Amino acid sequence: MTPRVLVTGGAGYIGSHMALQLREAGAHVTVFDNLSTGHRDAAGGCELIEGDLRDLTSISRVLSKGSFDVVMHFAASCYVGESMAAPEKYFLNNVVGSANLLAAMRSAGLTRLVFSSTCATYGEPRQVPIDEGHPQEPVNPYGLSKLTAEKMMREYARAYGFGVVSLRYFNAAGCDPAGRLGERHDPETHLIPLALMEAARVSRGGKPDETALQLFGTDFDTPDGSCVRDYVHVNDLCDAHRAAMQRLLGSAGGAFEAFNLGTGSGSSVKQVIEACRRATGIDIRYRNAGRRPGDPARLVADAKLARSALAWQPKFSLDDIVATAWRWFARPAAKASG
Repeated sequence: MTPRVLVTGGAGYIGSHMALQLREAGAHVTVFDNLSTGHRDAAGGCELIEGDLRDLTSISRVLSKGSFDVVMHFAASCYVGESMAAPEKYFLNNVVGSANLLAAMRSAGLTRLVFSSTCATYGEPRQVPIDEGHPQEPVNPYGLSKLTAEKMMREYARAYGFGVVSLRYFNAAGCDPAGRLGERHDPETHLIPLALMEAARVSRGGKPDETALQLFGTDFDTPDGSCVRDYVHVNDLCDAHRAAMQRLLGSAGGAFEAFNLGTGSGSSVKQVIEACRRATGIDIRYRNAGRRPGDPARLVADAKLARSALAWQPKFSLDDIVATAWRWFARPAAKASG
């Protein structure tokens, strides 16, 4: 069977990697994206339909005309800090958009959905590592918007027989190992791209002491004082989505399931910067800055459930993650544009 997959947000960072992996595995892929943060060229050889999930008519038209086996839902706003300043944007994009997608799927008779969720639904960790039974008490509108979407999906599974797999990422990182796709956020807020952008600046003749890279907090209760996060390669995330898709294709529906995606081991900010130094051969400097509000000391996944139920095993180490990202940031096009 050749699965027919609609990928919402498939021109964005993770969605484009997913579309590429699906296409290479032989699936028929259609990308639905409003291109507000995605990139037309990132859709690659997939059919690209421009549309916005906030417009029910737009997504309904696509689902009624297309014939899909599974929907993978990546379309969302995803910055914690921005969500604090602009909660309305997050509720419209992430909650209303998801509600419209669910309604359009039901009208079209589609019931299989893989959802790109987040560990931000858990809020402040009560214990580390965090498993799926941890209370979901988000502390920012981004996490709340994703949790609200999960709750809607759970009700669609109960009432309408939907099969939903929600995958709660920890820290997505890295790029396509062949260098075809990468991270292109504007503004960029993620540690690994920021560190590698700094390395690229220095490689072009910039002075190391003029660094703009900041380390937010040096007094956390961690071995080196910087906060610890669980970094998982984007291709490993995509592997989990494909496993979730196969699980849904083999089920009768009527269930909502959630799985954490992480390596189960954390890396500190200082360790990540050191990995970037190893990958680039450049002395990446940084400036110490105060803690950001709400930053927990540790966020590490307990992903045993995904390993068991989805037979999923992350393959990329931190050094692998950084090496794939550097391949993207050091490519000729990046040097020319910088």
